[in-house]
Amino acid sequence: EAVPARKRDVHPRHKARIPRPSALFGPPSHSTSHPMKRFIPFVSGPPLVAVIRLHGVIASGAKPGTLNDATLAPLIEKAFRKGKPKAVALLINSPGGSPVQSSLIAARIRGLAEEHDIPVHAFVEDVAASGGYWLACAGDHIWLDDSSITGSIGVISASFGFDKLMAHHGIDRRVHTAGKDKSMLDPFRPEREEDVTRLKDLQRQIHDSFIAHVKARRGSRLTGDDLFTGEIWVGQGAVDLGLADGIAHVQPK
Repeated sequence: EAVPARKRDVHPRHKARIPRPSALFGPPSHSTSHPMKRFIPFVSGPPLVAVIRLHGVIASGAKPGTLNDATLAPLIEKAFRKGKPKAVALLINSPGGSPVQSSLIAARIRGLAEEHDIPVHAFVEDVAASGGYWLACAGDHIWLDDSSITGSIGVISASFGFDKLMAHHGIDRRVHTAGKDKSMLDPFRPEREEDVTRLKDLQRQIHDSFIAHVKARRGSRLTGDDLFTGEIWVGQGAVDLGLADGIAHVQPK
């Protein structure tokens, strides 16, 4: 069991107003419910807050340590439905990954939160960057550690080019396609300008979706002028820009 404890206020002269339903946080796991210590008919127990741990790279598939909607769906559903929780806490430690899986997980959390009228608090541990920040924005409030890294609101694609290496060793590349763009960005041939233009257009579409999600969730709390360049921020710097709401931890009671 644990309660969210404030480590430092957002502003020195004002108390950080963390919405608290006298919440009790369960023991670590993907999704937890308050353990039953006693059963007394007609006597209510303490308020329950379910905890969802979102730790790892965001990617499809069943590889251990990855986060995706298919794996997390039953855990998220359980967190919102079991025991009538007063709130849900997301414990996030993710550098990001798939934009689609980030969107699906966040959409599932928001849908259940609205369906059951349950507030969601996101607590960032080491990092919630890129897709990890997309998940954090599923929370109604975002809380950081002084050293938490967050932001990285952008899209990246990286690869290598082997065409010169192959030419040096006298290796020919033989590819036959139906459709002139089927081998777009082939790393074994010289990079084509039209391929790069097409890639940047695809990245722009994903980036626009990311920006729209952040603006929709953070709204007027965003105060920075240039938050969507892919830059990262640490702790209070992210709070000052409205990317998070304060410095706070989930601590055992």
